[in-house]
Amino acid sequence: MGTERGLWREWMAKILIIDDDPALRGTMRKILERSGHDVSEAGDGDAGLRQVAAEAPDLVITDLLMPEKEGIETIQELTEHFPDVRILAVSGAGGTEEEEGPLMDAKLFGAHAVLPKPFSVQVLTDTVAQLLG
Repeated sequence: MGTERGLWREWMAKILIIDDDPALRGTMRKILERSGHDVSEAGDGDAGLRQVAAEAPDLVITDLLMPEKEGIETIQELTEHFPDVRILAVSGAGGTEEEEGPLMDAKLFGAHAVLPKPFSVQVLTDTVAQLLG
């Protein structure tokens, strides 16, 4: 029964994508909606935090380099005010969770997983499934 519940959660999750690139947000949204998720979008950290408060998503996918409120600050506020939400940080700025750089910083400040841009559809869907599983 636990496996069935895990699959239900995996396929019916509420996900918020925070990224200042509307094309990338839209692409990630389509990919995740095809996997059965309920997906919404925000263009920066401030808007994203307001949506988290209103929508209570299961997972937030946030870019790290954005105008207004950037990703590390967004991650810090998410972990402080919404400790149950899972966080996936994405960045094209270099580094990994093991190397110096923004993605390592994201892990240190509370992201549950990180992905360097560009990433494949399979890597995105697998990472989301792991975070929700």
